[in-house]
Amino acid sequence: MNTIFTPPLYIQRYEFVIDFVKKNKPKKVVDLGCNDCTLLRKLKFHKEIELLAGLDIDCAVIRAKMYELAPIPTDYLQPGDHPLTIELYQGSVTERDPRTKGFDLVTSIELIEHLQLEDVDRFTEVVFGYMAPVAAIISTPNADFNPLLPGLTGFRHYDHKFEWTKVEFQTWALKVCREFGYVVAFTGVGQIPAQEESIGFCSQIGVFQIDRSGGDAPRLQNNVLYNVVYPSLCDSNIFQRTLVNEVLYWAETLKREWLEEIRFEVENEEVGGEGRTDMGLYREGQSVCVPLVRLCSCPRVQALSGTVQHLTKFLLENSRVQLTNDGTAVVLVDNDDEDLEWDENCDNTGTGPFLVSSVENEDWETELGQ
Repeated sequence: MNTIFTPPLYIQRYEFVIDFVKKNKPKKVVDLGCNDCTLLRKLKFHKEIELLAGLDIDCAVIRAKMYELAPIPTDYLQPGDHPLTIELYQGSVTERDPRTKGFDLVTSIELIEHLQLEDVDRFTEVVFGYMAPVAAIISTPNADFNPLLPGLTGFRHYDHKFEWTKVEFQTWALKVCREFGYVVAFTGVGQIPAQEESIGFCSQIGVFQIDRSGGDAPRLQNNVLYNVVYPSLCDSNIFQRTLVNEVLYWAETLKREWLEEIRFEVENEEVGGEGRTDMGLYREGQSVCVPLVRLCSCPRVQALSGTVQHLTKFLLENSRVQLTNDGTAVVLVDNDDEDLEWDENCDNTGTGPFLVSSVENEDWETELGQ
């Protein structure tokens, strides 16, 4: 089947889930049939999520990509306010698994059609009866749309066991609501402007929601293929390191800007260049002093420390930062030659020490009937 949607249909499905997460802000999300973890890799950037999990019966396909879910250097430079834990499980969507209980959102993207028809009832009971999430997003191909897909004969994928029409999918979904106490909204992705409205979307989606929330059941550790906890400011060691890094970064930045102004004044023969105090910085011998009051005006430092008093107390207890005798300013050595070799390509956005993470662009593969 040729790709006839822009962006491709599978990207539209991921974007649908991401938009739902942005709007509803679930803290615990599990993707059933997570496969190569593509959706999980996209969701990990949403800081409101505290537990992100994936379940798949094929551990080999998970192992091939699971380390791409590991924290990258910028996650340590700018940790989130809350910890993010990512776990990958080997298991079946038709079997009860205590690790999958207590989630706010369950996603099942183009999965159900890969099950045998006799397994659909077990899947339904496991997801809506046993897991009982606050919300669930179920997507599956719309068989009514197949005649509009150029070159398609039969099912859209060789492993599909069935493909539901719009009426069949909605009949199943409404039965779920009656039996398990959910309400469902029908939508989808992939439309052709000239199509008849009655045909529906190429990929049909049911968004199920329940008024009650599931409880947090203990999660088993057996068959957990991967577990990683992202750094967060809840960890006191990470908080201290982050605040010190920000203080040193901004102190160096302000010092460089101040020295550049002095150089400009000297080169232009302006009077009083050495005594310039507009930025609040000043010299003590061979050192440059950056007042804590000035540092607290930097947004990231202010967000972390709050007040000058809190920042002073914190820095007095930290050996990485040298303060003046009265504890009101950070002392930096004035290596004049080094300071004047300012790299214009350096990051001065307040993200801590200069570090550029090289991340390859995603290789979106051509969609083949999914």
